[in-house]
Amino acid sequence: MKVRAFPAWIGALSVLVGCGAQPCFVSPTGDDGNPGTQARPFATLQRAQEAARQKRADVFLRGGTYYLSAPLVLTAEDSGTQGAPAVFQSCPGERAVLSGGVRLDGLDWRPWKDGIVRTPVPAGLETEELFVNGERQILARYPNVDPFASCFDGFAADAISPERVTRWADPAGGYFHAMHPSLWGDLTWRIVGRDAGGRLQLQGGWQNNRGNAAHETMRFVENIFEELDAPGEWFLDSRTHTLYYYPPAGLDLRSAVVEATRLRTLVEFRGDEAHPVRWVTLRGLVFRQAARTVMDTREPLLRSDWAIYRGGAVLFNGAEDCALEDGFVDQVGGNAVFVNGYNRRVAIRGLHIAGAGASGICFVGDPRAARSPLFNYDQVQELATIDRTPGPRTDNYPADCLVEDCLIHGTGRVEKQTAGVEIDLAQDITVRHCSIYDTPRAGINIGGGCWGGHLIEFCDIFDTVEETGDHGSFNSWGRDRFWRPNIGEVNAWVQQAPALPRLDAVKPVVLANNRWRCDHGWDIDLDDGSSFYLIKNNLCLHGGIKNREGYGRIVENNVLVGGGYDPHVWYAASGDVFRRNIVWTAYHPANMPRPPWGAEMDDNLIENPGAAQPVPAIRLQEQSGRDVHSIMADARFVDPTRGDYRVRDDSPALALGFVNFPMDQFGVRQPELRALARTPALPAAQPQAPPTPGTRDAAPVIWFGARVRNIVDAGEQSAFGLPGVAGVVVIEALPGSPAARAGLRPGDVILAVQDRQTPDTAALLRQAPARPAASAVQISISRDQRIRSMLLEPPSNPP
Repeated sequence: MKVRAFPAWIGALSVLVGCGAQPCFVSPTGDDGNPGTQARPFATLQRAQEAARQKRADVFLRGGTYYLSAPLVLTAEDSGTQGAPAVFQSCPGERAVLSGGVRLDGLDWRPWKDGIVRTPVPAGLETEELFVNGERQILARYPNVDPFASCFDGFAADAISPERVTRWADPAGGYFHAMHPSLWGDLTWRIVGRDAGGRLQLQGGWQNNRGNAAHETMRFVENIFEELDAPGEWFLDSRTHTLYYYPPAGLDLRSAVVEATRLRTLVEFRGDEAHPVRWVTLRGLVFRQAARTVMDTREPLLRSDWAIYRGGAVLFNGAEDCALEDGFVDQVGGNAVFVNGYNRRVAIRGLHIAGAGASGICFVGDPRAARSPLFNYDQVQELATIDRTPGPRTDNYPADCLVEDCLIHGTGRVEKQTAGVEIDLAQDITVRHCSIYDTPRAGINIGGGCWGGHLIEFCDIFDTVEETGDHGSFNSWGRDRFWRPNIGEVNAWVQQAPALPRLDAVKPVVLANNRWRCDHGWDIDLDDGSSFYLIKNNLCLHGGIKNREGYGRIVENNVLVGGGYDPHVWYAASGDVFRRNIVWTAYHPANMPRPPWGAEMDDNLIENPGAAQPVPAIRLQEQSGRDVHSIMADARFVDPTRGDYRVRDDSPALALGFVNFPMDQFGVRQPELRALARTPALPAAQPQAPPTPGTRDAAPVIWFGARVRNIVDAGEQSAFGLPGVAGVVVIEALPGSPAARAGLRPGDVILAVQDRQTPDTAALLRQAPARPAASAVQISISRDQRIRSMLLEPPSNPP
């Protein structure tokens, strides 16, 4: 008798199925008329879903690509139970790919000109992304891709200059992209036409919640036919149904797999608080070719710098105890995963996300769940109108969710105001053992204080803020219901109503046992109003820690390699603590009040390798008005050349209360992900000399009765919210002086005089010499991060 051989996965499958209902099977080569068995599988997920509902069975996907004509929508009807979750998974050892695209078969490529080929495509094909052999290609653009450019893979000041625009026969349907002038993300406009004067007609620019002005030089255009001129570029002429492509050298288009995107969402959990989707797991699936969503990114989040599109390749709405496990989200056009509104105990484990057009994983609640919500940076409350009830108003937000053992890299390929993990209007989100790198902005971003309780631990986050500025590998804002840009106003309010800072930030946020490196900002950046953080046992490899104004931040037992602690613009009653840390430098304050600072700053060690004996950290004492027991000493690290910054048993740091923490548990743990993940570059073993200040002199000068000085570094740029390290800050305006009569205040930053930019005091004295003027002088200033105009009037009786 002949023994029939079965695939190895069938044995594993029998273990997975156990004694439950017989599973449903689906295959790209199946038929929906089949019974859905191993031998005769279904063809579509929707048919398998229908059968699984009837007999409460799992769904197994055979290997291959499933080109979805519509998203798979999971509802309460698909729910499992705690003892028997409903599972959609790849068959063991096989690779099931869910594609939001369409395969373009039967293409008839013919040479056109200059190395470009073309082919007819089906009528009705509309797409903004093309894949060849699984790799995203380049939508025809100017300038061409430059992998060494600081942003956009290449940019040019003349991207929409009249000279270039006149070359385009019909630019409608193209896109104009530009960075924000302060590098706070980017903006995108769709080109809808051109007027009689040759100027482009644009629609969009709503992707950033801090204004829509375009950077003067960091800009590019795409989807312009005349800019198709480099290998890898393509253009679809939807009027003639013709696809143009410039194939790279060596590509055989006769055998190439060509795919185009069409769906924005591949799988959606669609429930609500009353009827949630419960106990459903997606396991071992690949998600590809979800369409770009940049023009849908337009909903402002609560006074953060973000606008959001509430969607992703996998979208959770109203899910409880559901999971996404051991999958791969590959080169999707928008967010990879979005957890939207009411969701509880959603777990995302073992997921690899690469090349997403927007963010990796987002947890974002409904703004109507917040009390007294405001949406734009410039909006402020009045104290009498603030709802004084702590916490959320409804339950329509994600809570008690988990991101664990995930590898996230190369995100933000289309949109730059994005993050590896974004959390806003959510509570008790844990992000653990994740590796996140190659991002244009933060690796992890928390958009506000609503409602805290988050735990970020054992993560490895580096190579961030690669295309933007004034940010960190970790970034947060705390522009909660009480927050105002004017520090003095907040001080007065909190003195009158001390409970204000805890109305939204009802639980602390913990950052513990992580490794961070940001070469273009801060390793950890707690910005505007971020309050009630515990930052403990973190290894910071380059940018240090910045705490801007906020309340109740405890920073203890961290190692800050190559940098230090940057206190910026603290509130009078901040209550901040900085203790038992090892740092490389003295503090880098910006616009700080007179010392003493915070509630406690002490027992810190400035690394001084080779020092025979500890000595008092006099500079820290002078700066903070505290640090009585802080020292300069050799910390005596175990092995800094290998990144082991634990200290030896004879380290003077131990006498200060420093406690060693693990240096080998950062990032992903699954062997498959560890084999793929990079790790950060390690700094030099010894402290480096502080960066030279360049040519920007901090010496004050007198100008129209005001004492002013230069903005000197990136820290002050961030503290004052400026577009660059430029401008002149007012230290004081003498009573009765022209500057005082005009209304200049300490902290104002002069940016321009008579419409000419004012980069420094030398330019200021040239533009308007420091003596009474015969006529009014117009100046532009930044106050509370808003631009204002002023007139310095001449004296009534000039000399």
